[in-house]
Amino acid sequence: MTCTEERFLKDVANHEMQILHEDGVYRHIRFKIPNTSAYHFDLITYPGYLVYSGDMGCYVFSRLEDMFQFFRTDKRSSDGLYINTGYWAEKLRAVDGNKNSADATEFDEEAFRKVINQYRISWVREYGLDKQQRRDLWDEVEDCVMSRIDDGEHAACQAAYEFSHKTKGDTFQFEDLFEHNFKRYTFHFIWCCYAIAFGVKTYDEAKALSLVAKEQPEEIDG
Repeated sequence: MTCTEERFLKDVANHEMQILHEDGVYRHIRFKIPNTSAYHFDLITYPGYLVYSGDMGCYVFSRLEDMFQFFRTDKRSSDGLYINTGYWAEKLRAVDGNKNSADATEFDEEAFRKVINQYRISWVREYGLDKQQRRDLWDEVEDCVMSRIDDGEHAACQAAYEFSHKTKGDTFQFEDLFEHNFKRYTFHFIWCCYAIAFGVKTYDEAKALSLVAKEQPEEIDG
C-alpha cells in the first residue's frame, strides 16, 4: 500500500496549526485535530535542520540554513502538494520508522517478482525449451526463489543469487540481478513528505494572510 495525496489530505482534513515557538529559523509548529492526537505531527526547525515527528515516525533532514526554504518549491500549486521523495530522502540524516523499521524504504515484493518473471520469460524464448523443460524450470524458480519473497529482501535475493538450473546442457542463473532496484519508499515516509509540504504551505499561507491584515488601513469612526 502506498500513500497518495488524496489519502494524506483526508487524514489531515480537520487539522489545525499551532505555532508553539518561532524565533527566526527556530520553529516548533504543531498540526493536529483538536482534542485528539490522531495523525498529529510537529515540524521543528533550527539552523540547517528540520525534524518531523508524529504518528508516522521521526525523520531528520538537513540541507539549508532554513529548511522551510528547502521544502518550498515553485512546482507547488495552490490546489496540490508537491513532494520529491527521491531528492528529499537524500537529505535524511536520521530515521525512526515508527515501530516496524528505521528506514525510509522497504522491500518491494512486486518489483522483485516482476524481474524474476522477466528472466524466466527471456530464458524460455532464448533457449527454445520444450513444454516439459519450461515446466521444470518454471517450477524450480517458484520453489527455490519465489517461495522466499515473504521472508524479506535478503532471503529472496540470496535465493536468487544461489539459484542454478541445468537443462539441455545449459545453465540458468540470475546474472546481473544486482543492477535492479527492489526498494520502494514506505507509506510512513511518503506520508511524512506530504506532511512537510502541507505544513510549510499552511504556514506560508497563514503568514501571508497575517501580513495582508497588518497592511490593511484601519477604519476611522465618525
